[in-house]
Amino acid sequence: MTTILLVDDDRLITGPLARSLRESGYEVLVAHDGRSGLELTRTRAPDLVLLDVMMPEMDGWETCKAIRAHSAVPILMLTALGEEIDRILGLELGADDYLPKPFSTRELKARIRALLRRVEMDQAPPESSTSHLEIGRIRLELDTRRVFKESRELTLRYKEFELLSLLMSRAGQVVTRAELFDKVWGTDWLGDTRTLDVHTRWLREKIEDNPSQPRYIQTVRGVGYRFIAQEEAP
Repeated sequence: MTTILLVDDDRLITGPLARSLRESGYEVLVAHDGRSGLELTRTRAPDLVLLDVMMPEMDGWETCKAIRAHSAVPILMLTALGEEIDRILGLELGADDYLPKPFSTRELKARIRALLRRVEMDQAPPESSTSHLEIGRIRLELDTRRVFKESRELTLRYKEFELLSLLMSRAGQVVTRAELFDKVWGTDWLGDTRTLDVHTRWLREKIEDNPSQPRYIQTVRGVGYRFIAQEEAP
C-alpha cells in the first residue's frame, strides 16, 4: 500500500483530508508540525509527502530542505501563498510540485497520482541500447545512471538525470519545452512549468565551468534548450 505523509498544523484540514485519502486506498500518516513530519520521513519512509508551508516553529520550506538532505521522496507543497517568488522557493528547495489553497480533493489526488507515476517511470530501467553518452568532458552512463565530468562523478536527482540524458541524446538539436515536459515529467504534468528552468539551472551548476555563461546547455529563447554537439564541446 502506498504511504502518504500529511504534514499540516491545521487539524480541520488534516482530519477530512486523511479520511478521503484512506478511502482512496492510501495509508496516511499525519504530523501537525515540521519536526514531527521530518522524523516520520526518517522512521516510516513514506512514498510521498504533502507538506504545508505555513506552520509554526519549523515551516514547510525549512522542513522541505531538511527532508531533501536525506531523502528523494516526492514532496507536494500545500500553500496559501500566491506570490510567484514563494512558489519558486519551494521548487528551489527541492519540492516536486505545489498546490495552492484552497484546493479540491479531486485535484490533489490527480497531483498525487501524477507524482507517483513519475517516480515509477524514473525507477524503470533505460530502454536504450546505447550504454553511454559522452560529449566533451561530460559522460553519462545509461545503464548505471551515473554522470561524470572528466573523472569526477556528479550527483544528480532523478529528473536531472532524465533531463540531461534526453538533451545529450539529441546533441546539437533544439528540444522544445513541450517535448521536455512530455518525456521527462509526463503528459499528465499539472505543476508549475518553471520547474523545467529550475532543473536546468541545477544541471548547469553541476556540469558547467561557469553556470552563468553555460557552454553545454544552451537556452533557445521562446523554444527550449539545446545541448551542444560533440564538435562544439570545450
